[in-house]
Amino acid sequence: MIPWIHLDSARVPGGDELRLKQRGTEFSIMLGTNELMNSRLSGSEEALARLACARIGGRAAPHILIGGLGMGFTLRAALADLPRDARVTVAELVPEVVAWARGPMAGVFEGCLDDPRVAVRETDVIDLIRLAKGAYDAILLDVDNGPEGLSRKANDALYDHAGLAAARTALRPGGVLAVWSSAPDSGFTRRLGQAGFVVEETRARARRGGGGARHVIWLAVPAERHR
Repeated sequence: MIPWIHLDSARVPGGDELRLKQRGTEFSIMLGTNELMNSRLSGSEEALARLACARIGGRAAPHILIGGLGMGFTLRAALADLPRDARVTVAELVPEVVAWARGPMAGVFEGCLDDPRVAVRETDVIDLIRLAKGAYDAILLDVDNGPEGLSRKANDALYDHAGLAAARTALRPGGVLAVWSSAPDSGFTRRLGQAGFVVEETRARARRGGGGARHVIWLAVPAERHR
C-alpha cells in the first residue's frame, strides 16, 4: 500500500493545526485525528453548490459568497452552474490553504481559481458577512465539520443567533443561506427558524455518484422573501 506523505502544516488562527497529506494522487487535510477533507470525497460539497445555485437560477449577474476554500469542490460545482456574468467571492482564513490549492493540489482544483468570475479573499468569512447588506444572492458555508466550531471555536459565531441575523441581512431579496455539515444538528435547525428563515434540510452522499457517509445540507431562505 502506498504510504501517506506529510506535505505541509498550517495553524488555524485561534484554532488547531491543519496537516496536508498525500498518498499517490489522493490528498487529505487533517485536523488532529479528524479528516476534514479528502480529494476522493466530493459529492456532498458539490451538492451544496448545486442546490444553492438552483435556488437562485435565472438571476442576472448573481453574486455568491463561499465560506471555506477547502479542496475547491464547492467552488468548481458552483462555477459549472453559474452564468458567465456571475461573481464568486471565496473567503479562506488560512493562507496556506490557498497556497496548497495553487501548489500541490493544483490538479484537484483544475484551474478554477483562475476563472475570471472568482475572487479569493484571505479573511474570515464572518467579517465579510457582517460588513454586507443585501450583497449576496447566496451564502454557502463549509468552514468546519458543521454548525459547531471544530477547527476553531470562533466559527461558532457564524451559527449563533447574531451570526444568522447577519447572514440574513447580507442576502439580497430571495437569496439563500446554504450550510454543510457532516452530521444532523436539530438545535441549528431550530435556530435557523428562530432567525426568520424558512428551512429545508436535505442529505447528500459523501462520494460523487452515491456511497459513503450521508452529510447534511441546510437551505434557508428569509421568511418574508420566501416564495
